[in-house]
Amino acid sequence: MKKKICIVVANYYPNISRNLIKGASLILRRNGFKNFKKIIVPGVFEIPVIIAKNIRYYDGFIALGCVIKGDTPHFNLISKSTINGIMNLAITHRIPIGNGIITCLNKKQALIRSNLQKKDKGGEAARALLSVFKI
Repeated sequence: MKKKICIVVANYYPNISRNLIKGASLILRRNGFKNFKKIIVPGVFEIPVIIAKNIRYYDGFIALGCVIKGDTPHFNLISKSTINGIMNLAITHRIPIGNGIITCLNKKQALIRSNLQKKDKGGEAARALLSVFKI
């Protein structure tokens, strides 16, 4: 039976999110996954909550989004709590979650890391998820 995959993407930076979705979707389709669910959330902080609410319906998740450093400690708090939340869900529920949440110092860096022809962090997250399925 084919694994059911859900992409949860934060849309706080829509152009970066679009790039991440394109990269992840391309890798999934190349590997035979045509029907995967996409859930859009406002920001990365909401990703672990949505994964937790849907964890029993899917075999794996891909978390996509971007956090750009500003002038306050908000960047560190959001990044750390989101990544810890995702890791706790993966370990507690023994379910693979590909992490494609990029943390950057500026928008230029984020655009490069989300770009399919450059860093393709969305594709990397999808490949990571698929590699765990094979183990």
